[in-house]
Amino acid sequence: MNIKDIDSLTLTVTDINHSVRFYHEVFDLPIIKDAKRPSLRLGHHRLEFRTKDDGAKIAAHVVTPGSAEIALETHDPLENTLSHLTNYAVEIDNGPIPYEGAKGVATALWVRDPDHNLIKIITY
Repeated sequence: MNIKDIDSLTLTVTDINHSVRFYHEVFDLPIIKDAKRPSLRLGHHRLEFRTKDDGAKIAAHVVTPGSAEIALETHDPLENTLSHLTNYAVEIDNGPIPYEGAKGVATALWVRDPDHNLIKIITY
């Protein structure tokens, strides 16, 4: 088998609509209108949301809000990213600090979404 990429990522959250709004507004991710459940476009990928009690037949072994850690890449200058997060009252958990990302040397900072999932924002 030769895996090429990630197709989608699903976050467990307490309130799907609240999370969709947060990721759409703060990270400017477009809403996918034709999806069966609320989801967002994340580059060439899909970001999906579920709740702990949504009754999905196939799910992770432990389904709980706030257990995810994801990294998002931005092409915006660091100053613009910091200003944008401040405008949306998103607290910075850590950073910005030098970081070795998947593509090399970068600057990273960490924030949390409404369910306390850890979001690393990387600027190369």
